[in-house]
Amino acid sequence: MMRPAGEGLSDEERYDQGMAVRRAVLSDAHVDRSTAAATELTAEWQDFITRVAWGDVWSRPGLDRRSRSIAVLSSLIAHGHHEELAMHLSAARRNGLTLDEIKEVILQSAIYSGVPAANTAYRIAGEVFAGEL
Repeated sequence: MMRPAGEGLSDEERYDQGMAVRRAVLSDAHVDRSTAAATELTAEWQDFITRVAWGDVWSRPGLDRRSRSIAVLSSLIAHGHHEELAMHLSAARRNGLTLDEIKEVILQSAIYSGVPAANTAYRIAGEVFAGEL
């Protein structure tokens, strides 16, 4: 059985590990905007997602970041999380996916998530990658 990435680490160490991964995947600029926009309402949430999503899950050794990006894109397309999809399309490029691979992920998602979901994903990808197309 694989041990969780954060097992044996303090909350502060998990946060630091998560912040490093979060910055590598989403970009310093995105993370700086997110943390600067934290309020009394959202500060604990920012801490939680940094420690758990990024420090525990994204830091696990079982999948590389490219594979994690494919899984995330598929999930976001399936569930219609369009704002997150735009952010993670850019992250997928930072994680090494080519535009052709991203097109394939969207096409594959159409079969399991539906044509309307893929139509929206292609539109969002077109906006995100406008300068590359």
